[in-house]
Amino acid sequence: MDLILWRHAEAELLREGGSDLERCLTRKGERQAARMAEWLNRRLAASTRVLVSPAQRTRATAAALGRELRILPGLAPEAGVADLLAAARWPGSSEPVLIVGHQPTLGLLAAELLTGSPQPWAVKKGAVWWLRSRQREGQQEVVLQAVQGPDFL
Repeated sequence: MDLILWRHAEAELLREGGSDLERCLTRKGERQAARMAEWLNRRLAASTRVLVSPAQRTRATAAALGRELRILPGLAPEAGVADLLAAARWPGSSEPVLIVGHQPTLGLLAAELLTGSPQPWAVKKGAVWWLRSRQREGQQEVVLQAVQGPDFL
């Protein structure tokens, strides 16, 4: 199973009295999302499930893909690693899963899958971490397929 973690692109700062869920992408964030979406669309299987936090910045990031997406309240900024794993049906999903979400949860998830313990790894704004679960000699292992930031596209 492929699990692709995509952190939302650069967003506006939280305004006093504003809602974190309503923060929009900046112009730079819109460019980051478009570049990464182009890179992803060249690589993602047509069957990839796209799961998105209800935050405006994640929805706008995912919209750049031009694919069907599913907004899940359980992927909101306060979601935990277990919430993301359950939504993705890791590691048993029959199709690839792309989660568009938030820090620090994406970094904690990547660390846990790759090292076995949650560590505060940083996932840059707009970046993708592509992980793959596979069976080798009767053991499940996780392989890091790619890490790509929008500034290098």
